[in-house]
Amino acid sequence: MRTGSNLPAVGEYNQTLVLDLIRRAPEGLSRVELSARTGLSAQTLSNVTRRLADEGLIVEAGKVISGPGKPRTLLKLEPRSRFAVGVHLDPVVDTIVVVDMAGDVVAHDEIPRRHGAAPDQLVDDVRAAVDRILADADIPRPLVLGVGVAAPGPFDARGGRLLDPPLLPAWHNVHVREDLGAATGLPVIVEKDVTAAMVGEMWFDRSDALTDAMFLYYGAGVGLGVAISGSPVRGRTGNAGGIAHVVVDPDGPACECGSRGCLGVSIEPRTLLAEAGYAPTDTGDSRPDLDRLVRDAAGGGVRARAVLHRAGERIARALVVTNNLLDVDEVVLGGPVWERLAAVLVDTVIARVAADPVSTATRGITVRLSRVGADVAAVGAACLMLDGAFAARPARMMIAI
Repeated sequence: MRTGSNLPAVGEYNQTLVLDLIRRAPEGLSRVELSARTGLSAQTLSNVTRRLADEGLIVEAGKVISGPGKPRTLLKLEPRSRFAVGVHLDPVVDTIVVVDMAGDVVAHDEIPRRHGAAPDQLVDDVRAAVDRILADADIPRPLVLGVGVAAPGPFDARGGRLLDPPLLPAWHNVHVREDLGAATGLPVIVEKDVTAAMVGEMWFDRSDALTDAMFLYYGAGVGLGVAISGSPVRGRTGNAGGIAHVVVDPDGPACECGSRGCLGVSIEPRTLLAEAGYAPTDTGDSRPDLDRLVRDAAGGGVRARAVLHRAGERIARALVVTNNLLDVDEVVLGGPVWERLAAVLVDTVIARVAADPVSTATRGITVRLSRVGADVAAVGAACLMLDGAFAARPARMMIAI
């Protein structure tokens, strides 16, 4: 249990801690319950909740009778007190969402990729989409905390610049934070898509139990978001989570790195479609063919089922290998391609991970689907803005002290 402090220097941490507890309790919490959970004195807690109410972040929401004494006043989150925009830059389609303080999506839009467009045109496309989605949802701009951008790596975390993401050639060396910030007039943060997905899943975990976990993000590429002790792991440069070159099939397809059977090339959409005997698409959009692959497999197609079964085995091998290093207790599966294939893949992945003697007997790992859905990277990017402003992290208290 995270506890607060009565020291004046850590007032900000106490405020975010109390707000986070209220956010995770949709039914509301009384001041007595908050005091018991945080260890804060009645006076400190009263000061904290008053500040939160003054800022419009929480509201009093009725009373509850619990034992002898006066009825207790319940405090609840005011979801529409603040908003955040999330943008996921993807090789096929860019996704834009707006979330409220509860992390719920209140607006959604997509921008089809414009091949051959210059970087400034792409930034202007995103700017126009942000302006449009906020106007359509009737969200006052002063209530918007900022824009979170999720993108494939590698990127320069300190400078907010995409370097040379192989799946986004048009975005090479684009200063996303600076350029999009200037275009929108809003604060912008840039995060690797797999880390954003992990944050999004943690934000939706009302129980606060998702502390040591991996998020296998399966989109146009594949990556791994990691959380340890309740905090996302970014690594020294912010580019942690590269799992694409874990070898899962020594006899698998050749990879550009020189090896064979790397996870990324072994499960990328074009590999699955080629193994299924489908003609390559000219549009670069594999979604219709992936849907067809799932339909063929569900309809009893032997070749389609074999392709997806093999993909599930490859994913499971990568998860077992990485968890032997990280020792987490939960694996979440998600991303846009995963959402399309999940109905056929999930049983194989869960069964193969469960069949590994170390993962089950020693580690007791749980594998489950994302609760956020296909747009988890965009939602997670928006939640990063909320997380940065309002989520309690013990490191804040240590810095304050």
